[in-house]
Amino acid sequence: MISTFEVRLTERYGELSDALRVAADYIVDNPIDLATRSLRSVSRDSGISPAAFSRLARALDYSDIEELREEVRTKIGQRVNNFAARAERLHNDPQNRNAGFLDAHLTACQRNLQHFGETIDRKALDEAVERISRARKVLLLGALGSTGVVEYLSYMASFCAENWSLASRMGASLGAGIAGLGAEDVLIIVTKPPFSAQAIRAAALAQEQDVYVVLITDSLGCPALKHASARFIVPTDGPHFYSSYVVTMFLVETLIGVLISRSGPEARARIAEVEDANRVLAEVWDL
Repeated sequence: MISTFEVRLTERYGELSDALRVAADYIVDNPIDLATRSLRSVSRDSGISPAAFSRLARALDYSDIEELREEVRTKIGQRVNNFAARAERLHNDPQNRNAGFLDAHLTACQRNLQHFGETIDRKALDEAVERISRARKVLLLGALGSTGVVEYLSYMASFCAENWSLASRMGASLGAGIAGLGAEDVLIIVTKPPFSAQAIRAAALAQEQDVYVVLITDSLGCPALKHASARFIVPTDGPHFYSSYVVTMFLVETLIGVLISRSGPEARARIAEVEDANRVLAEVWDL
């Protein structure tokens, strides 16, 4: 049986030098950083040299640091069960029947929101909002179960900005949407297991074009994480067979709320203009 990072570290921690212990402690406390960011950026922010991480990996009998990074990604990604297995579990638990499921799901959603509020990187959120506010274009991409979330995000954004658009909407070419994007632009992707292959390829292509990629997912096993500039991992634990979007909706509403709070008079004037146009076109029932 191949031992895990935790087992290897426990067995050999006492043998490590002070420098390698510092590197090991950092990995234990920051698995997301190790799994999703480049070793250079991790080294810069942690103050630990890339060589220390590499020596730690070899001291724990990994071939190199990349093998260790891959184990961290795989381990955390394995927490996601397939939908059929989760549906079977839901069916077999009598506590989830009738009103019991409501209570269980409500408790899980509240716990997820609480955990997200306590752990979200507010600095990363502020940076993402700042980049979005300065972007020439903001392209939104969601597939499968995430489609509705990005459509809702697009709807909210349409009130205050003209430069947001949905990718691959109603047969539109995704390639046409990404073509021409560059360092002045932002691509926001929402994807959860089972991950959309299209979203992953889009993230990789956008990264090659120096686009600022904002990724919202619920698993460190998401292959698009390595292509993202800003990463938000939302908790989705609960009794449901499907990945919950409660925290995701909270996050996208927060993005728009912070964006509006920082906007100038032009954005607020556009909101009023859109509302007036809706009334003229009788799109809303005006009491």
